[in-house]
Amino acid sequence: DNSGHVCGTCPSCEKGDFLTCLDKVNLGLDNNRWGGGFTKYCLIPGEILRIHKHAIWEIPESLDYEDACVLDPISNAYKAIAQRSSLLPGQDVVVMGTGPLGLFSVQIARIMGAVNIVMVGLEEDTKTRFPIAKELGATHTVNGSKEDVVVRCQEICGKENLGLVVECSGANIALKQAIDMLRPNGEVVRVGMGFQPFNYPINDITTWAISIIGHMAYDSTTWRNAIRLLEKGDIRVQPMITHRLGLSEWEKGFDLMAKKEAVKVIFTYDFDDKD
Repeated sequence: DNSGHVCGTCPSCEKGDFLTCLDKVNLGLDNNRWGGGFTKYCLIPGEILRIHKHAIWEIPESLDYEDACVLDPISNAYKAIAQRSSLLPGQDVVVMGTGPLGLFSVQIARIMGAVNIVMVGLEEDTKTRFPIAKELGATHTVNGSKEDVVVRCQEICGKENLGLVVECSGANIALKQAIDMLRPNGEVVRVGMGFQPFNYPINDITTWAISIIGHMAYDSTTWRNAIRLLEKGDIRVQPMITHRLGLSEWEKGFDLMAKKEAVKVIFTYDFDDKD
């Protein structure tokens, strides 16, 4: 988990869902006294363990650190689909957004028995991210820069089968497309973050009983099951690691991600080597 402080008494804390606690303080994100994660050691306040014994998880010996270090997006994708949605085996899933959250969502949808798994991205995703999505379980890819996303996804799935869209991009246009392509009683799980107002005719959502489900993070059940799936090999990380850099090259790694030339960059602490 990446929580440094929570209240310990709210409904979220009761089930280890710390990142929806209103009093949460995130390690490395909230400019707090504990510092961040890009360091050799990370100070974790003991308070969090007094509140919940499974705030920290031991990584199985059989797991490589490169795999274990991406349990955050794995767990995010697991909870978004397996715990927040109503996906049933035999249905179809559209995943919008080709970053780690989207690619792990493809894998969770595969594990849960989706028939068609459609990855929607843009032209810049076609070179690196679409082939990786196919390797990890996507049955189809849709280039939103050149294709009508709603029409193409409905062609692939058939509208009656399209009950779940996992929106990982955070773009308003993607959220609109997600709502428009769904069958009645369909669901959008919104994983991505965007910061512009969303202007959409709310009556259409009511008329067709569409559910827009907000998603944040994970809980203790998520971590337990995600670790087991990763250890078993049902979730694959290695195809998503496109670059390995020393932490001293962090600017290069962030730039590669911003340009979409990388999918997942693994940093290793190398400052001791420079003394």
